[in-house]
Amino acid sequence: MIASELAKKLDLEILNMSSDDREVTGGYCGDLLSWVMSRTDSGDAWITVMGNINSIGVAVLADVSCIILSENAALDGNALVKAKENNVSVFRSALNAYRLAVEISKLI
Repeated sequence: MIASELAKKLDLEILNMSSDDREVTGGYCGDLLSWVMSRTDSGDAWITVMGNINSIGVAVLADVSCIILSENAALDGNALVKAKENNVSVFRSALNAYRLAVEISKLI
């Protein structure tokens, strides 16, 4: 399933949509950026509350398909600029990481 379909099915708020609508092949939940960078797989939907510029860098390095900010976490302005520059899809949901992970696992 591609990221835009996942966003639609989960009713995610689209904060930035990549022009490269990537396949979501798995998921990863985590907020410790160094931990995420070394453990997530390419193509994962990364669920986090970290909406800062460093998260965009981790998403690029880890080659995730998208970032999903859980619990309505904020995406700061600098992070949004970097998401656009680096073509990173960023979505937001009121659900917590556990609920999002459960729903994603049902879909992929």
